[in-house]
Amino acid sequence: MSPVALMLGACVLAFSSLSHTLAVNNSGRWWGIINVASSTNLLTDSKNVQLVLDPSLQLLSRKQRKLIRQNPGILHSISSGLQSAIKECKWQFRNRRWNCPTGPGPNVFGKIVNRGCRETAFIFAITSAGVTHSVARSCSEGSIESCTCDYRRRGPGGPDWHWGGCSDNVDFGRVFGREFVDSNEKGRDLRFLMNLHNNEAGRLTVFSEMRQECKCHGMSGSCTVKTCWMRLPTFRTVGDFLKDRFDGASRVIYGNKGSNRASRVELHHLEPENPAHKPPSPHDLVYFEKSPNFCTYSGKTGTAGTAGRACNSSSPALDGCELLCCGRGYRTRTQRVTERCNCTFHWCCHVSCLNCTSMQVLHECL
Repeated sequence: MSPVALMLGACVLAFSSLSHTLAVNNSGRWWGIINVASSTNLLTDSKNVQLVLDPSLQLLSRKQRKLIRQNPGILHSISSGLQSAIKECKWQFRNRRWNCPTGPGPNVFGKIVNRGCRETAFIFAITSAGVTHSVARSCSEGSIESCTCDYRRRGPGGPDWHWGGCSDNVDFGRVFGREFVDSNEKGRDLRFLMNLHNNEAGRLTVFSEMRQECKCHGMSGSCTVKTCWMRLPTFRTVGDFLKDRFDGASRVIYGNKGSNRASRVELHHLEPENPAHKPPSPHDLVYFEKSPNFCTYSGKTGTAGTAGRACNSSSPALDGCELLCCGRGYRTRTQRVTERCNCTFHWCCHVSCLNCTSMQVLHECL
């Protein structure tokens, strides 16, 4: 092979590698707005006069910025949904080796999002769900100019109740969430398909867990007639559901049905790595590579390790010192803790408390 051909091949490989890296880093780039979004970043007012953008919002793609301009007030809702997602992620994994660590700057979740493991799947699902949930709730609260309550359900719903009230607009939240969150995903590789699938799983969880609420009407508190509407699930319910899906996540491979034009829309799809397993459902979380052990620090994978983490010496579960400390052992120390106690309410309106001091035993991984 000629030197020119070798150099050309090297350039192609380098460009391909760079493109792949950029694509990976762009996934979830919008999460960085958690550190910059504020009430001043509304982009447009009610007269569609464009406001000045915080330079940090350049983390958003052109399409994402356009969506925010078209929906005044929605940026605060997106940021609120992302905050809820991060808080829920930390709660669900508080007793795991990977406890959903986050940091400042645009790379909120760190290097773990560059992998294709279960933890990455959960991050994409919970953040996507957070946007859908928050936007749907903001619509019914009147915080977004372009949407309102879902008033499509009207009239009799049953023999003793009818539709009314203000239903949370989950359909608007789901459509907006798909356009906003998925717009960062580029390509047709396995990572692209995985991220899109988990994004949709998060949105679908919010949608499928909607519940009916009713209010009674009648003389002396009787329930002669009920007015009902649809309400979003609590975000803890969404988190619990996705955590169960995390534990039963499906490992997948890249599938290709061929080049028949008739099936081009479904050419690229996910297949279970084990042919004996059934294909993942839209509700399932999917991943394609094994998780790190998260036991020790690794700059390459961005894992902090479990050294210094508090553990439960009497628990055989994942929060127990044996498992959480990865067999390295743990240290025990005591600390003096002062808390408010024996509080009394005095009419009106004062609460008095005593200060109680106790000794607490703490166990920390070595």
